[in-house]
Amino acid sequence: MSSLNWTEDFLSELSADMTVAESAISSDVTLWQIDNYAWQRFAEIALRQKLRWAAGWAEQVQDRFLVNACFEKQGKYILLRTGVDASNPELPSQATVYPAANRSERHTQDMFGIRFSGHPDNRRWTRHQAWIEHNYPLRKDFPVQGTPVGITAPDMHYPFIKSHGAGTYEIPVGPVHAGIIEPGHFRFQAVGELILNLEERLGYVHKGIEKIAEGREPESLARLAGRISGDTTVGHCWAACMAMEQAAGIVVPARAALIRGILAERERVANHMGDIGAICNDVAFVFAQMQFTRLRELWLRTNATVFGHRLLMDSIVPGGVACELSDESCTLIKKELVELKNELNEVILALDLNSSLEDRLYTAGFLSEEIAAAFGTVGYVGRASGQDFDVRRDAPYAPYDQVTVKVALENQGDIASRLWVRYKEIRASLRLIGEFIERLVDGDIRTEWQTPSAGAEGLGIVDGWRGEIITYVRFEAGNKIARFYPRDPSQLNWPALEKLVLNNIVPDFPVCNKSVNGSYSGNDL
Repeated sequence: MSSLNWTEDFLSELSADMTVAESAISSDVTLWQIDNYAWQRFAEIALRQKLRWAAGWAEQVQDRFLVNACFEKQGKYILLRTGVDASNPELPSQATVYPAANRSERHTQDMFGIRFSGHPDNRRWTRHQAWIEHNYPLRKDFPVQGTPVGITAPDMHYPFIKSHGAGTYEIPVGPVHAGIIEPGHFRFQAVGELILNLEERLGYVHKGIEKIAEGREPESLARLAGRISGDTTVGHCWAACMAMEQAAGIVVPARAALIRGILAERERVANHMGDIGAICNDVAFVFAQMQFTRLRELWLRTNATVFGHRLLMDSIVPGGVACELSDESCTLIKKELVELKNELNEVILALDLNSSLEDRLYTAGFLSEEIAAAFGTVGYVGRASGQDFDVRRDAPYAPYDQVTVKVALENQGDIASRLWVRYKEIRASLRLIGEFIERLVDGDIRTEWQTPSAGAEGLGIVDGWRGEIITYVRFEAGNKIARFYPRDPSQLNWPALEKLVLNNIVPDFPVCNKSVNGSYSGNDL
C-alpha cells in the first residue's frame, strides 16, 4: 500500500469520529489538529492502522497548552495537535493505547501540570526534589533559574513497585555506580539469580534543556542541541538545525549536506565500535574490547585532525556546516576507510569463532518483535528485533536521498543480534562515507540565515547512531526560540530494557544494559 493510500484510508476512518484540520509542514510531515476529547480515540484508530507512536510534547501559548504527539508509518509522519485550557489542563491518555507514550506523558505532567486521565502510571517521572510541588518549570511564569533552596533533598520516597512472596528479594542498584557512567537507579525483584522484574528511575541528570532554550537565537540553540547527549552531538545538532531551517524556509547547500552526512556516519562508526568492545568486555572477552577501543581511538584522532574535534562538536551550524573538507582531508579519510575495513575483517573473526562469547550473547536479553513494536523501539534496538525502519531510507533527507541506504536487520532480538546490527551498520556507514566523498561538489558550505516569522515551526527528523531523533522548534519574534523539544532515541529504548532482562540472571544485567546503551543525558532533558 502506498503512503498516500494509507493516509487517505486513515482520514476516512477518522472522519466518522472527529474533525481533523490538516496542513503540511514538510513533504514527509503533516499537521493534523483535533479536538481534545478525541485525543485517545485518535490513538486507538492509529494503532488499528498500524501507526508507530514516535514522540510527544507540549508547549504553552498564552492561556492555553498545545499538546503534540508524533506518529509514523511507511516514512510519513503525522504531527497530531490539540489544545487544552490552562485553567483545567486535562487530556485523555494515549499511554493506555501506546505503551511508548507512558513516560512522555509523565514528563509533560511534571513539567506543565497537564493531567492525563486514565494514565496507567501517573507517578512523577522527571520531578525529583529540585522544585516544589505544583511548580511547573516549563510554564512561562516559572523563572529559568528556578527557586533554589540550598541542597536538594534526596529523592528517598519514590514509590517503587514492591516485591512479595516467599524467596523474592529486591536489589537496588544506583543511582551512583562503580564506573563513570551517569546516574540512574535500577530496582530489581529476583528469586535466586533470576530477574522477575526491573524498574528504572531516571532523571538524575535533568539539565533544564527545554527551559534554557527559550529566548536563544539559532546558533546558540544549535550549540545547546549538540550538548544534549555528548555522544550524539552531530545527530542532535543536525535535527535542531533541520527544524530551524524548515521554519526559516532555507535550503542547505549540496556540499554542506554531504559533509553533514559524513559527520553523522563518522559519529555512528565511532560509537558502534565503542559499544561492540564494551559488550565483549562485559562478558570478560577483553581482547575484543582492546581492539575495538584501539580502532575507535584512531578514528577519533582523524576526527580531530580533519574537523577539529574528536567528537565533532559544533561542526553543524544553522544553514550548513562550520568545517570545510579539503582534498587532502578526503584522501586521508578514504585511506582510513580501507584500513579500517581490513582491520575489521580480522577482528570480527575473533568474535564470530569464539564459542564462549556466543554462549553469553546468544538468546540472552531477548526482546520480541511484538514488545519492540509496542514500545516503538528504534535504531539498533528495534532493528535487532525485526523493526525494519531507518529514517535515512524511509524518510530520506539530503544527502541520503542521493544514495541507497542498506538497513541492517535481525529478528532474533537477543544481545548477539544487537551486536551484529551494530557491526553491519559500521560496514554500511564506511560505504556511505566513501560515496559522500565521491559526490562532493564545489560550492558553499553555508546558506545565509533568514529570520523566521513569529510562530514559525519546524520538525527535524534524522537517524542518529542510536536511531531516529525527532526535534521540534517554534520561533517567536526577533529570531528567538519559543519552544525546543528534542526526543532522543533512548526515550523509546530505555523502557525496552525493563522487558528484555526478564528471566535473565542478575549477573547478565550489565551486558543486557550495554547492548541497549541508552543515554541518561539524552533522556534526562
